[in-house]
Amino acid sequence: MGWSQDLFRALWRALSKETKEQVGTDLFGNKYYYVPEYRNWRGQTIREKRIIETANKREVDYEVGDIPTEWEAWIRGKRKTPPTMEEILKNEKNREVVKRKSQDLYEEEKLLSKENEELLAPPVQTQIKGHASAPYFGKEEPSVAPTSTGKTFQPGSWMPQGGKNPNQ
Repeated sequence: MGWSQDLFRALWRALSKETKEQVGTDLFGNKYYYVPEYRNWRGQTIREKRIIETANKREVDYEVGDIPTEWEAWIRGKRKTPPTMEEILKNEKNREVVKRKSQDLYEEEKLLSKENEELLAPPVQTQIKGHASAPYFGKEEPSVAPTSTGKTFQPGSWMPQGGKNPNQ
């Protein structure tokens, strides 16, 4: 942001009765502000705002993880009170413990799967003939000539002959 935008923003805050109070900072140097609900000079009620002023001033410098999850939850309104530094450090420690435990569990599962792989028999190869919804599944393929065994009739496959006269 340029100095002209900062000047305009300060002038606008002065005219609109918008007062922002700093509620905290994080490990990365980001500053967090709270603007309570107020009425502007036209009598409109402006709802509360939660603002972040990032340490990296340019948007292109932002990367995922530059804002701690606790502060992001506060900015988005998922939590009412801003987080404390102790809470952030405690949650970070818990994340590391969960990460380490999941890595240990992954390694343990990997070892167990190698041991069980030797005990399992190789997979059986199956021969697939047709589809289960076909009327002749499990039976012989339909023949060209029709077949009949008295009560059942199996039609054959019919192909038209090459000429115009179907009786040839």
